[in-house]
Amino acid sequence: MDSPLARFDHPAYVTGVATAMSYGLILGVMFVLFFVVPFLLFTLL
Repeated sequence: MDSPLARFDHPAYVTGVATAMSYGLILGVMFVLFFVVPFLLFTLL
């Protein structure tokens, strides 16, 4: 029996998911660097 996710095995789907995940990771890192770190620095000083 085939897996229901087998139809998403095309390289285009894999590329799209990898692009979205890396974009989200970069946005998360930028959010932490630009907002969380300065907030912590100003509240601790």
